[in-house]
Amino acid sequence: MRVVVTGATGNVGTALLRALGGEDAVTEIVGIARRIPAAAPPKTRWSRADVACDDLEPLLRGAACVVHLAWLIQPSRDETVTYATNVRGSARVFAAAARAGVGAVVYASSVGTYAPGPKDRLVDESWPATGIPTSFYARHKAAVELELDGFEAAHPEVRVVRLRPGLIFQRAAATGIRRLFAGPFVPSPLVRRGLVPVVPRHPRLRAQAVHADDVADAYRRAIVSSGARGAFNVAADPPLDGDVAARVLGARPVDVQARVLRGLAALTWRLRLQPAEPGWVDMALAVPLMSTARARADLGWTPRHAAEDTLVELLDGVRDGAGHPTPPLDPATSGPLRVREILTGVGWTSA
Repeated sequence: MRVVVTGATGNVGTALLRALGGEDAVTEIVGIARRIPAAAPPKTRWSRADVACDDLEPLLRGAACVVHLAWLIQPSRDETVTYATNVRGSARVFAAAARAGVGAVVYASSVGTYAPGPKDRLVDESWPATGIPTSFYARHKAAVELELDGFEAAHPEVRVVRLRPGLIFQRAAATGIRRLFAGPFVPSPLVRRGLVPVVPRHPRLRAQAVHADDVADAYRRAIVSSGARGAFNVAADPPLDGDVAARVLGARPVDVQARVLRGLAALTWRLRLQPAEPGWVDMALAVPLMSTARARADLGWTPRHAAEDTLVELLDGVRDGAGHPTPPLDPATSGPLRVREILTGVGWTSA
């Protein structure tokens, strides 16, 4: 089986290539990315392409499955760029897969595709996938799911799977995640137990997380399971909240109003102190907690890592400046003293 993976050099992509490298049913992997690493994992060959503008059909021809992971979180200050990759680029991948005769499409959706929902109970995959209007990330995820609805109707011969994970962490992605969400001014050595005095707490600030290797295992199962179709929630226990974060960091949880959290995010974003636009706070407060019963029953998937342990692994990685030798994750791409991050305008470009 030949598998093509778009966005293969990122957080999920690198974990997926590891998982597929050990899967006997997969004989060849084509990793598509805008920037190609120097080395390739087992069974993998790289192809340079941008899903927003390049001809994708030749790269997909002969593939049994395409896994679409390519996505831009930055630049947060220019939605025309992110929309071109996230929504239009996704539509281009789906159309190219149909023209190339690909048998299956596995798409990286997200908890962000869901409409506002409960934090005190779990919802299944039937919860409305209309996104959070004030978050560009959620709007784009919901828009791509609509594109996929049309694709499925037009191409019933293609098996379509949508994975909807929570927050995805791994040590190797620590620098990339810090760069995307916290920016260059966070003093990484201080991200350790006992040095962070307080963490915010709000009854709706509860989110699910999952280790990148566990997400990759869900993707692997979706790829090789010929009967797998539709949407699957993917997350680990326990849900992360202010109390969990306080316990992990040895800090004191402090109750904070939602408008204060959003206002702080908006102010620091406008001042270019950090790159994450305030819609991320809206999404964190709004999206529901997900049931993973369908993934466990139909894919035979079970997470090996607890969410709290995964958070600890990420924070340790941020403290240590951990990364991976692919352009999105490599600490060297930040430059000395993170000067390259600063020169890109902290949210103005995707570099």
